[in-house]
Amino acid sequence: MSKLRIATRGSDLALVQSRQIAAELGRALAVQTELVVLRTTGDRIQDRSLAKIGGKGLFVKEIEEALLAGQADLAVHSAKDVPARLAPGCVIACYPERRDPRDALAAGERGATLASLPRGARVGTGSTRRVALLRALRPDLEIVPLRGNVPTRLDKIASERLDAVVLACAGLDRLGLTGRIDERIATETMLPAVGQGLLALETLGDSEWRDRIAALEPAWTGEAARAERSFQTALGGDCSIPLAGFAERLSDGRLHLRGLVSSLDGQTIARAEGHAPSGEAEALGERVAREVLEKGGREILRAIAAAEAVDD
Repeated sequence: MSKLRIATRGSDLALVQSRQIAAELGRALAVQTELVVLRTTGDRIQDRSLAKIGGKGLFVKEIEEALLAGQADLAVHSAKDVPARLAPGCVIACYPERRDPRDALAAGERGATLASLPRGARVGTGSTRRVALLRALRPDLEIVPLRGNVPTRLDKIASERLDAVVLACAGLDRLGLTGRIDERIATETMLPAVGQGLLALETLGDSEWRDRIAALEPAWTGEAARAERSFQTALGGDCSIPLAGFAERLSDGRLHLRGLVSSLDGQTIARAEGHAPSGEAEALGERVAREVLEKGGREILRAIAAAEAVDD
């Protein structure tokens, strides 16, 4: 079989992740690997909100086009950047083992926590989910919009005179910046984004590599990922919607999923949770999504859509 060509974004985090996957696949499949580094629309546009310019799919579009054009055999994504619907002909072949799914607080004053930040503290984030949940937890905070790669966001603590930024633990850990985490925020406090801490390995549906790569997926990692994506898909979620979903394995072997959708200001949140045995991950995601809609999520989504129509 030919060399495995791996498409990736060129950010520091994307390259670290892709090099790790390339090394693991090279060993496991006994093949040579090559990175195909691409610059996506999301990478080029750094001065505007993702929600305003097309969503997180802008980090994926050009990479999927490379797969479809035969320029690459595999794409490595941060799973939380993958939109609910893939390009026709593409599939997620594998979710490697998950890293810490929690949100991280990196503070200007070392050792600070979300609860200990002073009233009116300036906190940076580029995520609508984090904005909404921070406003729900700490309505006194000043939320500052933030774009850029992980090191850039950390640098803005000083350059923008921020008291803290909120990022993903997994990204900081993968970049060797674990020591910059002041608080790993409990999932009970801030429910993670769908796919946070996960990588998604995408191929064409008829690719010669698909089954070989799929065989390397840890069973429960895939179950959790598919439950979360099913939840996201059922709600039609993208990065303009404050949506969260996190699945984990219970001690009795069942899969447990918690999900929510929030108003943009964090004042109204619809939550639901459920569990299911192995093999029913997607049905679980759909069931929890229906319950979220019934508990007020439908009205929240309508209000967000109406607000977006006015903005347009």
